Amino acid sequence: MSEADATMSQPAEKLTPVNEVAGPRVRDVLPGMEGHPLLAELMDVEVPAALKPVVDPKEYAHRSFKDGEFWRHIPGYAEVDRATFLDWKFQNKQSVTSVDKLVATLGNLASPAFIDDVRAGIARAPMNVRLSPYTVALIDWANPYQDPLRIQFLPVGSTQLPDHPRLTLDSLHEQADAPTPGLTHRYYDKALFLPLDVCPVYCRFCTRSYAIGGDTDTVHKARLTPNAKRWHTDIAYIASRPEIEDIVVSGGDLYMLPAQHVSTIGHLLLAIPHIRRIRIATKGPAVSPMKILTDEAWTAALFEIANAGRAMGKEVCLHTHFNTPQEITEITRQAMEVLFKGGVTVRNQTVLIRNVNDSVATMTELVRRLSYMNVRPYYVYQHDMVSAVEELRTTVQTNASIERGVRGSTAGFNTPLAIVDLPGGGGKRDVHSFEHYDRTTGISVYRSPAVHADLVYLYFDPIDLLPKEGQERWSRPAEHQRMIDEAIGTAGLTGMPLAVA
Repeated sequence: MSEADATMSQPAEKLTPVNEVAGPRVRDVLPGMEGHPLLAELMDVEVPAALKPVVDPKEYAHRSFKDGEFWRHIPGYAEVDRATFLDWKFQNKQSVTSVDKLVATLGNLASPAFIDDVRAGIARAPMNVRLSPYTVALIDWANPYQDPLRIQFLPVGSTQLPDHPRLTLDSLHEQADAPTPGLTHRYYDKALFLPLDVCPVYCRFCTRSYAIGGDTDTVHKARLTPNAKRWHTDIAYIASRPEIEDIVVSGGDLYMLPAQHVSTIGHLLLAIPHIRRIRIATKGPAVSPMKILTDEAWTAALFEIANAGRAMGKEVCLHTHFNTPQEITEITRQAMEVLFKGGVTVRNQTVLIRNVNDSVATMTELVRRLSYMNVRPYYVYQHDMVSAVEELRTTVQTNASIERGVRGSTAGFNTPLAIVDLPGGGGKRDVHSFEHYDRTTGISVYRSPAVHADLVYLYFDPIDLLPKEGQERWSRPAEHQRMIDEAIGTAGLTGMPLAVA
């Protein structure tokens, strides 16, 4: 008899009857699920002994979402019922667009000293103020200086720092790469289409402060007002370039376009044979998620475009912009569920902001919360070099360290890439891919062969976060070019021209 036959002839091992099992059963760990048609047969199965220690429930706190009528503690919204607050028209019409309206909304929740500080901050800001009631209601007005939403949308003079000496208003050179107003063609097969210049809120750190919103005391804006003639010109250029396959539709924010315009733009782009992918970019879900729930025409237009694209073998997805877990509530979860069930892929692009999300713990919580809502964490951007927000920027080292800390905390496809969008129009590069990084002077040297193979691109860390030696060198203008030359020389790129001289 062979060894195999001998093995097969042995009597089967007696299974321990379920009613003799001493350990926990599925019914003990999933109470209330006994009636589930599929899980019922598992209820008396023994749970295998764990090899890892029990997880602290705090580790999955990302599954709990702020709910209830949390806005009623704001004096201006104290009498607003749920149906009204969830109405997207209410969110638009009642947006806070001035300090006086903020005071009227908050009553005595904010101190006069803080309000004066806001006035001082706005005087220097390149962006207008616009806060949705949803955003106002989520800010901790008892501690506004540390609140991550206030930091993003409402400037205060007391924390502002001088701009970096190498800062320019349109740091990404979007206008330089624009063959026609409102269209940037930088990458070989991609283009950025900007149909409008208004948003549901105005982010202080907006890289498009050269164009978005109205004029301020410090910036006269390049206008990108909604205009069918301009749109047709932009789309005609796209149609004329067969190498373009991917369009980002941004602005401004498509949240602010009526449904019929969203539909028109989407179908025009889909009709171009070589267009394969359309990314609709919006901050809206982070600051006014109820629009997806209550503006049925707009959401239907998004679904219509996505379904039309799918029928043509083309992708239409939504790219949004959550920066902190505090932006996310049960309203958000419901809105994202509507998009998910409607077949719309949602990806998130976070900006790394000092005192908002610049820690491994905060970024990990954000990534897990987004993933739980079926929103794909996509990018974490190094903060662009934007005027009057130097106190919001972090170092390249901070971004790289956070990325290493987050990686492995969840699935790889839900782990965002750390990206720097290179000043001077070099496009997006992995933050770790520098040719050289001087942590004393804060100068990182990059190349972007697919965009401009013969140019050198530089990113500059905020001076106040540099070591003393670096701060002292930047305090002397004569040292500025020396530091740049040293960084480029150490990278082995001496003689190559700079993208921004």
